[in-house]
Amino acid sequence: MKISYNWLKQFIQTDLTPQELSLILTNIGLEVESLEKVQPVVGGLEGLVIGHVLTCVQHPNADRLRVTTVNVGAAAAIQVVCGAPNVAEGQKVVVATVGTTVYPNEGEPFQINKSKIRGEVSEGMICAEDEIGLGGSHAGIMVLEADAVTGMPAKEYFKMEDDYLFEIGLTPNRADAASHLGVARDLAAYLRTELTMPDISAFKTTNENLTVTVDVQDTDACPRYSSVSIAGVTVKTSPEWLQDRLKVIGIRPINNIVDITNYVLHDLGQPLHAFDADEIAGKQIIVKKVADKTPFITLDGITRELSADDLMICDADKPVTIAGVYGGKNSGVTAKTTNIFLESAYFNAVSVRKTSKRHSLKTDASFRYERGTDPEMTLTALKRAALLIRELAGGEISSAVGDVYPQPVAPFDVEVSYANITGLIGAAIPDQEIKAIITSLGIKVAAETEGGLSLKVPSFKVDVTRECDVTEEVLRIYGYNNIEIPAKINASLSFTSKPDKEQTQHVIADMLTANGYLEIMCNSLTKDVYSKSPEEAVRILNALSIDLNVMRQSLLMPAMESVAYNQNRKSPDVKFYEFGKTYHLINEKYVERPRLLIMLSGAADAESWSQKQTPVTFYHIKAAVDAVMGRLGITNYQTEELSDENFAFGLKYFRGPQPIVSFGAVTAADKKLADVDKDVYYADFDWALLLDIVRKNKVISKEIPKYPAVRRDLSMLVDTDVTFDALKTIAFKTEKKLLKNVQVFDVYVGDKLPDNKKSYALNFTLQDDQQTLTDKQIDAVMQKIIANLAQTAKAEIRK
Repeated sequence: MKISYNWLKQFIQTDLTPQELSLILTNIGLEVESLEKVQPVVGGLEGLVIGHVLTCVQHPNADRLRVTTVNVGAAAAIQVVCGAPNVAEGQKVVVATVGTTVYPNEGEPFQINKSKIRGEVSEGMICAEDEIGLGGSHAGIMVLEADAVTGMPAKEYFKMEDDYLFEIGLTPNRADAASHLGVARDLAAYLRTELTMPDISAFKTTNENLTVTVDVQDTDACPRYSSVSIAGVTVKTSPEWLQDRLKVIGIRPINNIVDITNYVLHDLGQPLHAFDADEIAGKQIIVKKVADKTPFITLDGITRELSADDLMICDADKPVTIAGVYGGKNSGVTAKTTNIFLESAYFNAVSVRKTSKRHSLKTDASFRYERGTDPEMTLTALKRAALLIRELAGGEISSAVGDVYPQPVAPFDVEVSYANITGLIGAAIPDQEIKAIITSLGIKVAAETEGGLSLKVPSFKVDVTRECDVTEEVLRIYGYNNIEIPAKINASLSFTSKPDKEQTQHVIADMLTANGYLEIMCNSLTKDVYSKSPEEAVRILNALSIDLNVMRQSLLMPAMESVAYNQNRKSPDVKFYEFGKTYHLINEKYVERPRLLIMLSGAADAESWSQKQTPVTFYHIKAAVDAVMGRLGITNYQTEELSDENFAFGLKYFRGPQPIVSFGAVTAADKKLADVDKDVYYADFDWALLLDIVRKNKVISKEIPKYPAVRRDLSMLVDTDVTFDALKTIAFKTEKKLLKNVQVFDVYVGDKLPDNKKSYALNFTLQDDQQTLTDKQIDAVMQKIIANLAQTAKAEIRK
């Protein structure tokens, strides 16, 4: 939100600099994201002065040039060569002296230097209005009034005032600060100074010759509708002061009527709409909802289908405006308008929000209505705008003020305790200081006791409805920086269930990070097309967009978007992990499932002079999965090949019916959906199940064995569908005490082997904790293992 420094000073009297106000605003909860100097015209007329043309003669070497001497208030007059046809002796003009930078309407800025033009010295430039940004004419130089003071800076003559623009990051709950009045109100409370409100005492009705009746049929969506008619106006360009006010905050001036409604909007925070009264059929305004799919052409020329839930401002024949959001094609003021019907209404925030999102229309008015405007401001803003229209466009106020307000919005009743406020803030603030802050914010004290206050919170404070809200208001104005952080910190011991969820997560996160993985945090809202089980999708009722209309059912696709983002920016090598939740609607109940995702793509290692880059493979993701399982001490699980639509191929580790983790390659369809053209491997852990397994695991500490381990190797032929995991399982079932580990160190498949056969080379590690193994014991174990491998897996031992 943009706020003008000079505009603010119309509400409060202060000598504080913009930089000082910037710090104060940030400290009281209105964070200033940027502060910049703004000038009504580029360059601010710096270096330009008022000159008096003393002499003007024909240039001896050019028919279209004149040689002038000009008094610019210096010790001596300067000579200026000028090509303007209207330059003449005795004129008061604008002069750019040597060293001045001139900013023309078109073209690049340029600096004035002393030079020779056709042999005659020129020490400046007599300016046309388009050459200094004061207009569009280039027919000749600017000729000023005869009483212009020679030597006066042009900036002072034209009353050019530098301004400063605060860019405030307004949070959604601070609807009360969405205007210069709202920001000034907070500053006045902090500075303990008076707030100057606009004077509307001169407002009065001249006649009632232009009465437009108002019928509000939906008072829930429109609790208050205020209006007035103004006849005999002249639509024209706004005066400079009004244009400058709007330009500073980035609004393009249009005409005096529209500019006034925009000015009052940003001045007081109340949206207004000016109708051409002669275009209102039947001289009647009806506030209602219309039939579903009614076509309606908005100001931008687009035909939109209205919803039965859209509140419309209609005349006797047709809808003319989408209430609180956008005007219709024929609802606005044109150059031919002479009579105006002015609307100042209070619309339901939820209704406006839904309509704005439904039609993808964001306006300054909807921005404020969505957050909650002040129902008590409609009349003040209406009268303020009517007085400005009468002043700048002429005309007469030609109707009584209409005000449909069947159920006035009452102030919020809030009880506060001084003890509760200081206890929550954590500082001993005097009771009188608390009361002074509260009243300075416009909150009225209905009753006071020794221990607290009964408050009437005004309707513009839409987010202050509880004692804790009042406490926050007190803290903002008192100053967060004024709350001392105690040197002493008290802590209590508390019982936590084992394993500690956060600590376990940190352990795995630290391990993955140490191995080069980066943690990502993807949005839980995602696209509907990513849902593999649409019947279980948790859909958003009021989605921000079609790309954020459903809760994610898997961590995969949002992470794939991160892969695509990096690959499109020449960073194809990614190692990601994410702890997150997935969301499901199962048997009409909402279910959240904690997950851990690990993802790999691109090269396995960073580019280096000492080794060649190799692409990641399935075995890299398997190594990451095994590292997580090993770090958590989980060794007892089964393995199975995946048959899952979410994987092109892969494995799963499971216990009973529950998969602990599934990992493998991303399918071609999912890569295409995410616009990724490289191989991607990922692992999807059931994090809740992992934590449960860790909780049940018993930690047993054992002494390091004193006796040496022995390794034996076996080479065997097996059927191609026999997996290493199956062989490993057979071995451990055969010998549970002495067998410590089984590893595969070679796999061969080729034409030298029989059909449908492959060769495995395995090593077996044997160890006894009580004694050194003898050859006889080792041979006995290996013979049993060989026999069971042959019987169960039909393995042929190769010698």
